[in-house]
Amino acid sequence: MYLVSVSRETFIIMENLSVCPKCNNSDFELYHQCTDFTVTGQVFNIINCTKCQFKFTNPRPDSIEINKFYQSNNYISHSNSNKGLFNKAYHFIKKIAITKKIKLIESLGATNKNILDIGCGTGSFLGAIKNHGWSVSGIEPNKTAMDLATNNFGFPIYEEDGIKSFPKASFSVITMWHVLEHVHLLKQRIHDIYNLLETDGFAIIAVPNHTSWDAQYYNKYWAAYDVPRHLYHFSPETIKELFIEQKLEHVHSIGMKYDSFYISLLSEKYKNSIMIFIKALLIGWYSNFKTKNNPEKYSSVIYIFQKK
Repeated sequence: MYLVSVSRETFIIMENLSVCPKCNNSDFELYHQCTDFTVTGQVFNIINCTKCQFKFTNPRPDSIEINKFYQSNNYISHSNSNKGLFNKAYHFIKKIAITKKIKLIESLGATNKNILDIGCGTGSFLGAIKNHGWSVSGIEPNKTAMDLATNNFGFPIYEEDGIKSFPKASFSVITMWHVLEHVHLLKQRIHDIYNLLETDGFAIIAVPNHTSWDAQYYNKYWAAYDVPRHLYHFSPETIKELFIEQKLEHVHSIGMKYDSFYISLLSEKYKNSIMIFIKALLIGWYSNFKTKNNPEKYSSVIYIFQKK
């Protein structure tokens, strides 16, 4: 642990990982240096493990200090702000995505309709699926987002430690929509998912894909690196290996076709481009075209795992 100054008044406690969070190898190489465009303007290193090719932000703020990097109205998933074209675009895509998420979950044929959403943000997804007859529970470490969820929808949302309060095999479905990349104790969280799922239950995990075409195109400006809030940067291979190691079987993957457009929109903003919306539409479309209908080539991917 050591201190880094982010302003004359503020210091951040940083932790430096000495081994890879995936394979415990200690031999790393620098992959990218990316800027925190959302809050501080600081530059963070993304490291590549030379053994398993897993990529992670290192050094990084510890589990307490990381909260300072979410304290911005620019972090839309915690604020629900609808001001400005970027936020309006986010909410437009989010509304479509929630409908698709519910359709996907109901297509799985889960035995019981008990769902846990880890990192539920302001509760929009849980509020929508509750209207489809599901018994819902949510985990959200951010106090602002938790209060918005409780006030808007009325169901209880638990803090991070609340995950320990649920009995084993409590849920038929557990979801993490762009959340796993934020969790400090990566393997512990996947183990928690295994314990909380009933037999034949499903884990649905959505994360950005750094092997996508738009990630390669935007390089260090790719918005889905989102350092330091994104602690890990998954490829299809690394995320599947992590879940299989915890005895969760990969069922199939689904490409998130709309994510490439929003990520391209933010990436163009970070590059200070002109004609941002036109460029974002073209790059988002071309990135999806380059997938050749392979779901694991999209900008973001939903992975479905099952406990057997």
